[in-house]
Amino acid sequence: MTVYDLKIGQKGTIHNIDGDERLAKRLLALGCINNTEIEIKKIAPLGDPIIVNFRGLNLALRKSDAKNIYLKDNEVV
Repeated sequence: MTVYDLKIGQKGTIHNIDGDERLAKRLLALGCINNTEIEIKKIAPLGDPIIVNFRGLNLALRKSDAKNIYLKDNEVV
């Protein structure tokens, strides 16, 4: 399951970030690391971007980037 699969208000725990190396470095610099809880705050009407919250930071992610952030199984609330 990825961040893209979550609905507004749902939370998950980050397991891994794949894909673009620049994306991974940017998220790691912001504190978005393994075992960090992430919550979906808003989704734009056409589904792009997605506003997520982790460690008190709201961040807009593209749909394609959200599909590369994998969550731990059975950790979705």
